[in-house]
Amino acid sequence: MTQHDVLIAVYGTHTEADKAVGMLIENGFHMKNFSVVGKGYHTDEKIIGFYNTGDRMKFWGKYGGFWGGLWGLLFGGIFLTVPVIGPIVVVGQLAAAVIAAIEGAVLVGGLSALGAAFFSIGIPKDSVIRYEKAIEADGFVVMAHGPAEEIAGAKALLEVSNPAHLDWHQGVQSTAAAA
Repeated sequence: MTQHDVLIAVYGTHTEADKAVGMLIENGFHMKNFSVVGKGYHTDEKIIGFYNTGDRMKFWGKYGGFWGGLWGLLFGGIFLTVPVIGPIVVVGQLAAAVIAAIEGAVLVGGLSALGAAFFSIGIPKDSVIRYEKAIEADGFVVMAHGPAEEIAGAKALLEVSNPAHLDWHQGVQSTAAAA
């Protein structure tokens, strides 16, 4: 089992999350080492959905450009409806942990499939509940994972992006191993 550190930043808007992802990429943080989670729609919209065309994904809705761009950059993704939270999009390696939680019927007291995925990689339950609540309130979670020295660099970058929360979880299971 591979152990890594995980840095989780919570943002209030997709624009803030997008800027954070851009900062990570521009500064050499490898795309396979982070994930983004958030809602894929807004209630005043009429159509929401996605489809695959070859190796690309097209997403309709208020955040279509945001999710479509991330889906093309990051490895793997899932769009699902989670009770209480609603429809969400998970792109990056955390998507594999969400799928594993759903397929394995992983149940962790009071947590959704998304929360169970976070918990299954070693994120403490109190933090998981905070992340679920942020997403339920239309927030976005940017998660970076890797060796401590890489996470230190990611933390320095994300601190200047003014996230609502920035948490460093040390010695958690790699999301690749969780899948």
